[in-house]
Amino acid sequence: MNRFFAAPIAAIAILTIGAGGASAAGMFDFTGTSSTGYLGGGASPIPRSTVMYPTNYAPGTIVINTGERRLYLVLGGGQALRYGIGVGRDGFRWGGVHRISAKKEWPDWTPPSQMLARRPDLPRHMRGGIENPLGARAMYLGSTLYRIHGSNEPETIGQAVSSGCFRMTNDDVTDLYGRVSVGTTVVVLNN
Repeated sequence: MNRFFAAPIAAIAILTIGAGGASAAGMFDFTGTSSTGYLGGGASPIPRSTVMYPTNYAPGTIVINTGERRLYLVLGGGQALRYGIGVGRDGFRWGGVHRISAKKEWPDWTPPSQMLARRPDLPRHMRGGIENPLGARAMYLGSTLYRIHGSNEPETIGQAVSSGCFRMTNDDVTDLYGRVSVGTTVVVLNN
């Protein structure tokens, strides 16, 4: 008797999840957004959180602290959203102030010539998608080659592993992407 009801109940649960409850279940939600890992790469080993952050930077400013391997989105009132990030490895860390010059969802990736010289095995171009190393979202920093972008490798968050870009999990970069706009100031503290 229990088996008789189990299959229809499971089917209803699957249909309910597909109709809009997928994010809560951590499943593919067909919209390209999620808070539970659908975007690939899994959860960040450094969960995002709201923290006390007394600063003179204006609300909406992004402050990247490479030494802490954290990105802060200033909220005002002495608070910020804090995200774990991967930063540039030795010889690739940098500092300065830029603005977000472009934002892209599931961006294509063309490795710069400097990277291809170091890694000739890399593809010359990759279309955007879950396998792309830029992940789900990218925010381009001024006229530099650098970006704040997603990653399918959550184990690299909190590490010094990139060629100068700032990596976030796909869920975190999607969250940040939705909170900032082109023109947002990005302060990179290299300490």
